[in-house]
Amino acid sequence: MVNSLVPHGDWLADPFFDQVGRHMLGDVLPSKTMKTDIKETEKEYRVSVDVPGTKKENVKLHYSDDLLDVTVRQNNFEDHTDNKGNLLMSERSAGQMSRQYRLPYVEKDKIKASLKDGVLTIVLPKLAEGHVLEGDIPID
Repeated sequence: MVNSLVPHGDWLADPFFDQVGRHMLGDVLPSKTMKTDIKETEKEYRVSVDVPGTKKENVKLHYSDDLLDVTVRQNNFEDHTDNKGNLLMSERSAGQMSRQYRLPYVEKDKIKASLKDGVLTIVLPKLAEGHVLEGDIPID
């Protein structure tokens, strides 16, 4: 009997196989999202993104039109040689992940970022109260 929820021939879309693959390959395949915490105070947003094993040169940050864009590249190589130098197996993976966060009213020139112990921390100071970003423009 064919499962009516899974298209014929698309067994990889079956939830059973999805869970088996995730269990067996969970340590090999990268997570599909960057785990993030965002805290807001009166004066700033503080964004913490888990990026384990990532070097700062592989992280790109961009802020424009109220959007913070975080892009992370990963290039991994794992060499499994024996004590005689014979290559038994090698594994390589490469990929890029990006995520955007809408954080309005930020002083773009005062954004600070740091990367420590696999956590990328970005501090986005809010504009001072009374600072107007939009409104009517008088004509001289």
